[in-house]
Amino acid sequence: MAREFQRGHKAKISDLTPGTDLYVGVQIAAPGLTFDISCFGLDAHEQLSDDRYFIFFNQPKSPEESIQLLGAQSGDTESFRVTLDRIPAAIQKLSFTATLDGSGQMSQIGPGYIRIVAGGEEVVRYAFTGSEFTTERAVMLGDFYLKDVWRFAAVGQGFDGGLDALLKNFGGEVAEEEAPPAAAPAAAPGFAPPAQAAAPPAFGAPPAAQAPQPAPSFGAPPAPTPPPAPQQPMHAAPTIAAPLAPQMPQAPQAPSPYGQPHQPHQPQFGQVPGQGAPPAPPFGQQAPAPYGQPAPAPYGQQPPVGMPPGVPQGMPQGVPQGAPATGAGLQAALQPYKEAATGQRWTPQNQQLMRVDLTMGGSGVLARQGSMVMYQGKVDFGYKSAGFVGRAVGNATGQEMQLMRCTGRGQVFLAEEGSHLHPIELQGDAICVSAESVLAFDESLQYEVRRVEGHGIPGGALFTMLFQGTGTVIVKTHGTPVVLPVTPTTFADCNAVVAWSAASQVIVSSQVRLRRNAYPGHSGETVNLQFRGAPGNFIVVQPYEV
Repeated sequence: MAREFQRGHKAKISDLTPGTDLYVGVQIAAPGLTFDISCFGLDAHEQLSDDRYFIFFNQPKSPEESIQLLGAQSGDTESFRVTLDRIPAAIQKLSFTATLDGSGQMSQIGPGYIRIVAGGEEVVRYAFTGSEFTTERAVMLGDFYLKDVWRFAAVGQGFDGGLDALLKNFGGEVAEEEAPPAAAPAAAPGFAPPAQAAAPPAFGAPPAAQAPQPAPSFGAPPAPTPPPAPQQPMHAAPTIAAPLAPQMPQAPQAPSPYGQPHQPHQPQFGQVPGQGAPPAPPFGQQAPAPYGQPAPAPYGQQPPVGMPPGVPQGMPQGVPQGAPATGAGLQAALQPYKEAATGQRWTPQNQQLMRVDLTMGGSGVLARQGSMVMYQGKVDFGYKSAGFVGRAVGNATGQEMQLMRCTGRGQVFLAEEGSHLHPIELQGDAICVSAESVLAFDESLQYEVRRVEGHGIPGGALFTMLFQGTGTVIVKTHGTPVVLPVTPTTFADCNAVVAWSAASQVIVSSQVRLRRNAYPGHSGETVNLQFRGAPGNFIVVQPYEV
């Protein structure tokens, strides 16, 4: 059964299917509009460094045919064949996009989706509608990306420009002579509402009999007739709520107490005289708590199994297991995890999740690529290039940061592999932080690579990032760190120190001696950092060695 993804959901491909030969289908349509559906093969910097991996109607396959454009089939507006184990190592991300060819905007589209089929069976689907967009003319639908293993992410990010602007965003160049052929529909007749093909490819697409399945029912049982997918009714809430209604009358068929330990007390559950079979205790609830409960399961919860749906309000009813007699329910259970809004630009939601409100502060935010877990509002995510010199310095010093720029009006939630996050606000002062420990920071801050001098190790240098100015930098640690004042005898392991005050003097110290090194069994603590400085200087150390 296919997994239904929402925007921002991610999963390993190996968790979805063991296969690597995949069929990717895209369904998107609107009356009177034509769409160009493409795949960008990007490098580690998310740039189109090799234009042979821009797969579109004029270039339907990559050189080794690991990515192929198949055309409209099986109810899909456009489809691709992706063979993951044949993609070259230089390509680490596949971005599937849809752009408007001509006038119009993405808010006009009907229900659509991007789906993955493996071995003739659909394994994942991400559905979207035009209500999620406004004036955008392109949308980034989903990504295959390599992060130790291949993964899939449902993106659903609108883009104001068309295909040319999207190409430039990924670092490609648009030749001037390519502008007129953009309106040549003969090369892509399948961009109109899809015709039903006789049979999809055997490597991944489902049989032709399942052609109506990609309609906007989004995983519901197949419709009795196979009308064209784009004209189906829009997916709405009743698709989710409908199955609940026919299931509720089945509850009286199981009035037994399900082997609960309170079985001897069943006749004493406050039964109203004249009622039929007594309702079962609500899954181990203590007997005194539910007596005289007025309403049927607060906060919209379903009645406990065994409770007839038509019982009057005077009947004793149960509450969720473990809830107090005053009635808790679903909302009370989720109350501790609600979004924390403090009216500030940066707000910790918990130890591992940080929220930034882009409507405050007036400047954008630079964050580690892939650190966004959710956002609200209209937010644009762009690639932040370090430039040739920046990349050279980053590669030489180990302080390279792969960043994205977040701008717009909305709230972005950031996290990185469950690391603890700490906002550090700078007001004209400075702090040194290792690039590996930086999650995000205000674009208003200045940052550069600083060298730590020392004679104790070959080469005599370590490097760190210096942040200064007015703004906030988010530092991530493994576990809860400790902040120590700098004294003349303060030493720290260079693999455990996270940050320190910029005014501190840092010296690389080594405990390796030739005589000690000649014998096995030394302590292993060979290189340390010694900190010196006036009172008020500090260091931040985490309980973990990188």
